[in-house]
Formats: sequence, C-alpha cells, structure tokens
Amino acid sequence: MTPQELKSSILQLAVQGKLVEQRPEEGTAEELYRQIQAEKQKLIKEGKIKKGKPLPKITDDEVPFDIPESWKWVKLGDCSTYTQTKIKISPDRITPDLWSLDLEDIEKDTGRIKNFCKASERKIVGEKVCFFKGQILYSKLRPYLKKILIAPDDGICTPELVPFNMYGDFYPQYVAYVLKSPHIDYAINAVTYGVKMPRVGTDTMANLLIPLPPFSEQKRIVAKIEELLPLIDRYEQAWSKLEAFNKRFPDDMQKSVLQMAIQGRLVEQRPEEGMGEELYRQIQAEKQSLIKSGKIKKEKPCEMITEVERDLSIPDTWIFCKLVSISSKITDGEHKTPRRVLDYCGYYLLSARNVKDRQIVLDDVDYVDKDEFMRISPRCNPRKNDVLISCSGSVGRCAVVSDNNNYAMVRSAAMISPIDIDSYYLMYAIQSDYVQSQIRNRTKQAVQANLFQNAIRNLVIPLPPLAEQKRIVQKLNEILPLCKKLK
Repeated sequence: MTPQELKSSILQLAVQGKLVEQRPEEGTAEELYRQIQAEKQKLIKEGKIKKGKPLPKITDDEVPFDIPESWKWVKLGDCSTYTQTKIKISPDRITPDLWSLDLEDIEKDTGRIKNFCKASERKIVGEKVCFFKGQILYSKLRPYLKKILIAPDDGICTPELVPFNMYGDFYPQYVAYVLKSPHIDYAINAVTYGVKMPRVGTDTMANLLIPLPPFSEQKRIVAKIEELLPLIDRYEQAWSKLEAFNKRFPDDMQKSVLQMAIQGRLVEQRPEEGMGEELYRQIQAEKQSLIKSGKIKKEKPCEMITEVERDLSIPDTWIFCKLVSISSKITDGEHKTPRRVLDYCGYYLLSARNVKDRQIVLDDVDYVDKDEFMRISPRCNPRKNDVLISCSGSVGRCAVVSDNNNYAMVRSAAMISPIDIDSYYLMYAIQSDYVQSQIRNRTKQAVQANLFQNAIRNLVIPLPPLAEQKRIVQKLNEILPLCKKLK
C-alpha cells in the first residue's frame, strides 16, 4: 500500500465512523444538527447572513455509505457559509503588510502553507477575497489537488479560494479532513467543469453530503488523524527509499554481474585454457603481421598502464592491456557533414543515437547514397564483429556489429576492430563500471560530452584467455536477461 493509499484509507475510515469508537454520553448528531440550525437562524435574524433557498432533502439513494446511528448526513450548504457572498477588497484598499495568499503558496494534499507573502511582496491585480483566522479555505480550482486549510490568520486571497465558516459546534478541522477524504474527492471531481482548468461549482459544494458526528467525536477523530499523520510521513520516507532501491536494483544487479565478469568471478579459471599473457603475445604477432602486409598502419606507442588503472583484482591467468594494443583499428566516424538522402538505398549512416547498449537500432537511422558511402567508408566502415561506442552526448554506450550491412558513421560514434578477442566480451567489458569509470574520467566536457579517439585507445581492459572470454559471454547472456526482467 502506498503512503497516499494508506492516508486515504485512514480518512475514509474516519468519515465512516470506524477510526474512533462512539460514546453514548457524547450525544447524537441529530441534537447537534438542531443546534447548528438554531445558530443559522439567529444569524439570519441578525442580518449577518442571508437566507438562501432551501436545499433538496437527502434521499436514501444519495447516501454513499453507512455511518453510525449516532451520526447524521447533512449538506455543506445547510451547515456553513460556503454559498454566502464573500467580502471583497479592491487593490487600492489593500495595506502593504496584509497577508496575501495565492494557490501556489499551498502544498497539494497536505494544505501546508509553503510561502507567506505580504501584499507589498507581490503584484496585486484585481479584487481579492478577504478571509479571517479560523475559516476553512477551499480551492474550487483543480479540487483534485486538495488545497484545503484552516486559516491561521487574517488575509486576502485569490477568488479561486473560498473562505467559509461552519455554524454551531461543527469542528472546522474535521470538515477539512472530510473534504480531503476519498468519497468527497470522487464526488467533486466527477462533476467539475472545464478541461484545462477544472473547477467545482457552488451548487455542487452546497449539496455536498457531509457525515456529521457529535462534536466531541469530531474532535477525537481529528486528534486520531493527527496522531497517525506523522507515522504516515515516516512510512512514506521508508516506502520512498524502498521504491528507489527497487527501481535501482535491476541496474545495480546488472552492474554487479558485469563487474564480477571482468574480475574473473563469474566463471571458473581452467588451466588448460592457457593464459591471458599467451593470448596477448598472439595478438601482438598478428598485429605485426598486419602491419608488415600493409593492411594496417603502425601506431604510436600507447600510454603506460598506471597503478591506479591496475586497481582491480583479477585472476593470475589474466592481464591488463590497453584497448589499442588488442585492436587492428580504432576510429571515429566522418568529420565532415555527410550528404544524406531521404529514402533507404542500401547504405546506412550511423550516429551515436543508433548505438544503444548491446544493440544497433535502425529505427531512426539516416541514409547516404553509394557515392557518399564510398567517400566515407575508407575512414569508418563497420563490419561484422566490430564494436561500436557512442562518443558524443551520452558517451559509453556500446554494441557489436552483428552483420555485414553497408554501414558508415559520423563523428559521434567510434569503431573498434578487435584482434583475436571475443567481440561480445569486449562489449561487456566496456559496459562494466571499471571501464565506464575510465570513460567518465577521459570524457571532455564542452557544450556536450565528447570521448575522443585517444581516450578510447587508452582504455584499460582486463584480458582473460579466449576460451574463458567465450564462457563469460555465455554466462552473461544467461544472467543479464534475468536482470532486465526484474524491471
């Protein structure tokens, strides 16, 4: 149960007479109603309020739920000044130190006053309504926000707030809670008018059914509600923390699994699979062969791996290496603005927005014609098993190219062509917190975040034997979909 549902449940129990017990010595609501009507007639006779039209009698069909025998259903218009003419004041008569209350000053649901302003502190336009200490203030605009409170002092307010008094021993605090109860909320919002700025009409409020308990019971109900509200607030804090934890849990679990994977803790190490050092030497031999045959260019030496970058526990059979040392090519996309075409013609132009975590998404892809593709592709033409990484805006997302479509790229994405490395292991390694932390540290912040080629080249990757890489990928492919289901 959410905190709001719990609060609503308590208010509903209160207005049904189920929150506190009934006590015969406290009398009946019928007796109280007669006293309320007597005071009303006295005020009419003294000319303090106007005699209004009689309201229709309450029928059995109107009654929304049962209440205790000692209670009575009454109409708000019969027991309050809600429908009476309000005292208005023009701007030229408003004194600077008078409290000026606007709707935005009131917190929704709770009715707490967020901001006290004097008339001198805000621009007063048009007539305002006067209210007095102890009156109930009810917002007829957007009543679903439940901006309802008891005025702690005299002041002026927007005409969207209706100040009114209850006759006789009708406890204002009890009425305020009744007006926030679920049954009233439903009854009012079912008949509001206006789409963008819904309001409740005066006739609706006048005929609103209010469950009336004896006066002493009203006070006990209010005391019980106000005893429970702080407990609900504490419950809300705990509930919010739990909700935040539950929301984070799938992502946190995924991060934890990826971190375990690149620390060699997801699958066991097998001596027969060799060493990461042996694989690294094999990669270097293959790389030298490619350089010698002119298929790739000789690169500048990469940065040394620092002790800080080695601050990760990995098995003895693994090694740390720079990404550039295990790749035949690392490059970003075309720097000049490509000439795009509107319709698909067999050639895709990828950007960072097409590189999502673990997949290349073509729902919102651009296209280029063959001539433009041939101009761009020598720089960056991703092929099957290359790893793509977003390097502008939201940096660090990566995916493996799973086919040999005609792909070209723009500068906001980069391509990594690994040598004798499982591409999916490399993708998962880049997604780990260990590598993502390096990406954050190496990202340049300008108008938007940018991860440049040299930063990508010098990312440090934990390198296990190839067979172990494949077993890690297989295990991750089993576990990560389960993490996703937790959402």
